[in-house]
Amino acid sequence: MHKYVISVLVENKAGVLSRVSGLFSRRGYNIDSLTVCETSNPLESRMTIVVKGDEHSLDQIHKQLSKLVEVKSIKKVERVASVQRELGLFKVKATGESRSSLLSICDIYKAHIVDVSLDSLIIEITGNEEKVDSLQNIIEPFGILEYVKTGLTALDRGSEVM
Repeated sequence: MHKYVISVLVENKAGVLSRVSGLFSRRGYNIDSLTVCETSNPLESRMTIVVKGDEHSLDQIHKQLSKLVEVKSIKKVERVASVQRELGLFKVKATGESRSSLLSICDIYKAHIVDVSLDSLIIEITGNEEKVDSLQNIIEPFGILEYVKTGLTALDRGSEVM
């Protein structure tokens, strides 16, 4: 199974997200991540959808999405021809010596400490999935109390627009 990133330009109206996600569940496709945001045109939103499957599954998803009236365009985002990013927030146990170690790790990863309490830190990192996952693996031994990730978002390189 391959991971595919699909960029979908849709009308910015109530219920569109529900119809798109419902289409996936009705067809038995799982969404690994989904990010949605209004574009520079307030009448449109861009959805970045990450799914796992094969080329046949991707083709079926494309055909089903094309049937939705609110969908304006659909594009498979190629990894080498795009910029892909994810945001992660990690609440980590941090007392005494572990604080200085965590600060050093954050410097290496160009991550930021966005909140400090007596016994924990919240670390923010932005980057490709591998970078976010790598930081998570490195700080795991310190004790991750909670974490959240935004899911992947992506834009094609170059001056062409969707």
